[in-house]
Amino acid sequence: MKFFVDTADVNEIRELSETGLLDGVTTNPSLIMKSGRPILEVTKEICEIVDGPVSAEVTAVEFKEMMREADILSKIADNIAIKVPLTMDGLKACKALTESGRMVNVTLCFSANQALLAAKAGATFISPFIGRLDDMGIDGMELIAEIRTIYDNYGYDTEILAASIRSVNHVKQAALIGADVATVPPAVLKALVKHPLTDKGLEAFLADWAKTGQKIG
Repeated sequence: MKFFVDTADVNEIRELSETGLLDGVTTNPSLIMKSGRPILEVTKEICEIVDGPVSAEVTAVEFKEMMREADILSKIADNIAIKVPLTMDGLKACKALTESGRMVNVTLCFSANQALLAAKAGATFISPFIGRLDDMGIDGMELIAEIRTIYDNYGYDTEILAASIRSVNHVKQAALIGADVATVPPAVLKALVKHPLTDKGLEAFLADWAKTGQKIG
């Protein structure tokens, strides 16, 4: 499974990139707002840190304006993935952008039917929103499983990018089902390494080592 981080915080991205665990970044208008920086400036800096796909989202809702914005965003760096909403105009833009050789992330997916359409439009990534479905009392993981089955049935190359992830358990479940990518907040990605028995074991090892009075080197 690939790990993308869902943030526009350059400091967080740089820190996580140094671990070697980061495969890409996803941003959206809300995350850009939180960064407090111009979208072109912050996105360019992110692309300089991360070699993998960096999703930059259009804000237009009509095809022609989506394509105009996509053209601007694409010029930021070669690793930009244009993010478009799962609407008819968004799917039309997805097809056009894919045919021009650009990566496309189709976002705001909440049903298997929507994911099927995105794959047919040639999306590089489909972003089903797990947490938001959970908020409505619907099991978001069922959607991931449905999409996995459909894509496997027909051999679609579109990668399932599990989004709106709220917990480490979401990550585990998405991996078990077979999502290709999980895009997670920095805090969740850092939490994946934690386990109380790891902490307890390390504490015991260090205590025993201190009793030996030895040093390595």
